[in-house]
Amino acid sequence: MGKNKLKKFADMERFKCVHQYPRHLVVNNPCPLKGNWNKSVFANDNPITLELGCGKGEYTVGLARKNPERNHIGVDIKGARIWNGAKTVEEENISNAAFLRTEIEMIDAFFAPGEVGEVWITFPDPQMQKTRKRLTSTRFLNLYRNFLSPDSVIHLKTDSPFLFEYTRRLVELNKLEVVRLTDDLYGSGLEDPVTSIKTFYEQQWLARGKKIKLISFKIGNQPLVEPQEDDIERDDYRAYPRGTVDASRSQN
Repeated sequence: MGKNKLKKFADMERFKCVHQYPRHLVVNNPCPLKGNWNKSVFANDNPITLELGCGKGEYTVGLARKNPERNHIGVDIKGARIWNGAKTVEEENISNAAFLRTEIEMIDAFFAPGEVGEVWITFPDPQMQKTRKRLTSTRFLNLYRNFLSPDSVIHLKTDSPFLFEYTRRLVELNKLEVVRLTDDLYGSGLEDPVTSIKTFYEQQWLARGKKIKLISFKIGNQPLVEPQEDDIERDDYRAYPRGTVDASRSQN
């Protein structure tokens, strides 16, 4: 392991805004923060927004800056990525942002019923071969229900036509209430200061000429079923390494 990564992990241990819970700590023991995030972390009663798969934390930080009346928690398993956002929070003393390092598959172990009022899922891996791993699958939506109220909104912002269409079909099939829907955010005029926050990866997708898609919906409380997906066209971006920019696109 490189010295730079070791330093980041050391920083993560001392950052007050970072809360790290590997699987073995919560499998058989309740997380002490469950039901106590506002009291123990934020010292206020403001509503909580989660960003799942927060990566470098740019969206969590951006949300916290633009919505000071809400508390924001970025969730990811990769500490070296979270470090970027956490360092910004620490240096700028952003009091309404925090980070939780854990596996999203265990997310309901960290929040009590009704404790969270909103979820953002920004540019996740579409998991085209593994339905159960998609963060908008019925498996994950049922996890979110354990800590969201029926009126809470889930936002998916993605460059992936496959994941967008899959999620749109799931929402339509289950008759979930749509709050906002567009397959071309910046070409539709629907962007606003929050949806216009651009992450590192979003800037790469835009440079490739990809259209950014957004679907926001209420989770409801009825049983959920998976949509048919065999006829959904698979994404083409897998032809490029996910961390590189197609130079021919970026020059257009």
